[in-house]
Amino acid sequence: MFVHRARLAAVAGGLALATLALSACGDSAPEAVDPEKLKTATSAEEIGGMEALIAAAKKEGTLNAIALPRNWANYGAVIDGFTQKYGIEVKVDSPEGSSEDEINAATTRKGQPTMPDVLDLGGTFAQTAAEQGLLAPYKVESFDKIPSTQKDPQARWYNDYGGYISIGCDAKRVVNCPTSFADLMKPEYKGKIVLNGNPTKSGAAFAGVYAAALANKGSFDDIQPGLDFFKQLKEKGNFTTVDSSPATVEKGTTPITIDWDYLNAGYADQYRKKGLDWQVNIPTDGVFAQYYSQAITKDAPHPAAARLWQEYLYSTEGQNLWLEGFARPVLMPAMEKDDTINKTAAAWLPPVPVPGEPTFPDAAQTTKAKAAVAQGWPKVIG
Repeated sequence: MFVHRARLAAVAGGLALATLALSACGDSAPEAVDPEKLKTATSAEEIGGMEALIAAAKKEGTLNAIALPRNWANYGAVIDGFTQKYGIEVKVDSPEGSSEDEINAATTRKGQPTMPDVLDLGGTFAQTAAEQGLLAPYKVESFDKIPSTQKDPQARWYNDYGGYISIGCDAKRVVNCPTSFADLMKPEYKGKIVLNGNPTKSGAAFAGVYAAALANKGSFDDIQPGLDFFKQLKEKGNFTTVDSSPATVEKGTTPITIDWDYLNAGYADQYRKKGLDWQVNIPTDGVFAQYYSQAITKDAPHPAAARLWQEYLYSTEGQNLWLEGFARPVLMPAMEKDDTINKTAAAWLPPVPVPGEPTFPDAAQTTKAKAAVAQGWPKVIG
C-alpha cells in the first residue's frame, strides 16, 4: 500500500515561477521584536511588517516540522525553497507520520524544544486541533484571498493544497480506461481495481469510498452507498484487496488504482519511463475533494520562523510549488485571476468534470462516515 503520505515523484526545475517579494527592503536593519510579542502576533503587521518578521525568524534559525515527506506534493522543493530564501533549517520529525501523530506531538511535547512549530493536517484534524486549543491564530498576507469555506474565521487554520479522488489506469494493459464509478462495474475490469489501502486506516481509501457514495445517490451524511458499491464490485470480482504500490502497478497486478489525483498524476512520469501509459481521470459521477490545512502551534518554540513559513507557503512562490507537485493550491483561483499562476504546471492537472469551488464534509459528517466504514468495511471484504 502507499504510505500515509504516498511517495510522489517531485517535479523540480525548468519552470518559471512568479514570486512574492518577501525579502527585506531598505538599508536600515529592522528593530528587534519582543519574543513574547512574537508568540501572540496574529499578523506580520503587528510586529512591524515582513522585514521585522524575516529578521526575527533568521535569528531563530530553525523551524520544527513534522510529517512532511519530501516526496509528497513537492514538499522537498518547498522545504528547500524556504531554506534557500531565508537560511532557516527545517527539521522534519517523523516524515511519514499521520495527522493524528502531529496532534499528539503538539500535545505531548508542549514546552519542549522539539515541539512542532507548524502542523500540516487533514481538514477535520485541523478543526479538532483548533477545538483543543492547540493552534495560534495568524493571518498571512494573502488570508483574504483564501475562500471562506476553506479557512477558520479565527485564522487558526486554513487550507493550503489538495486534490480530487481519481482513477489511475495503465492504458497499455486496459483497453478502455474507466472515467466513472459506473464504468468500474463493467466485466472487462475483473480483478483489476484497487484502492490505495484500507479505508478504515487510509485517508485516500476512505475518500475513495466517499466518492463512490456520491456517485451512487449518497451524500456527505450518507456514505453507505459507497460501501454497497464496493461490496457489489467485489462480488463481481472486479475489486481486489491487493495493496497498490508502484511495484504492483509496474508488474501489472493493479492496473486500475483509485487514489488522489495529485498522487496518480505524480506517478505518470515515473511509470512512463518504465513503459507504462498511466492515464488519470477524475470520475464524472463522484467528485470528492480534500485539502490539507496549515497551522501554527500555540506554544511554537520558534514563533517567528513558524509565521514566516506560513507566509512562504501562501506566497505565489509557495503556491506554485504545490502546483508543480500536481496538487491544487488553495489560492489557484486568485492566481488565475491576477495571472501569477504557473500555467505550464496548471495544464498538467486532470480536468475536474464539475467546475467550481469544491465542497467538503464537516467534522460531524466525517466522524459519522468513519464510524460507518469501520463497521461496514469488514462486510465488504468478507
